[in-house]
Amino acid sequence: MMMSYTFSGIDHVQLAAPRGCEETARKFFTDLLGMQELEKPEPLRARGGAWFICGAQQIHIGVEAEFAPAKKAHPAFVVHNLDALLARLDAHGAEYQLDTALDDRKRFFMNDPWGNRLEFMELEGN
Repeated sequence: MMMSYTFSGIDHVQLAAPRGCEETARKFFTDLLGMQELEKPEPLRARGGAWFICGAQQIHIGVEAEFAPAKKAHPAFVVHNLDALLARLDAHGAEYQLDTALDDRKRFFMNDPWGNRLEFMELEGN
């Protein structure tokens, strides 16, 4: 069967958070990680949450009424100059776990303010 379509990428990743998460999301994704907030479209603002720019993709923080953090499933963010991000996290006293299991990348894991797992990596040679 011939396919007449192709996948061209990922537009956004949505992470769940509890009600009232917006200010905490801004502090974490903008103040700590350095991402830029993206204004949500007017028809979606009443749902709560916040959106952030991550390279060519977006991170959407969505409100979930019966919230439970994702402990295993997670986005993996590619970062150029991971050491600079680590220095920023150290300066803010943020907790993270370095991981050396893969030889072709430097990476670490941390939780967002609600306990969702996040991975940050820099591929060797980039």
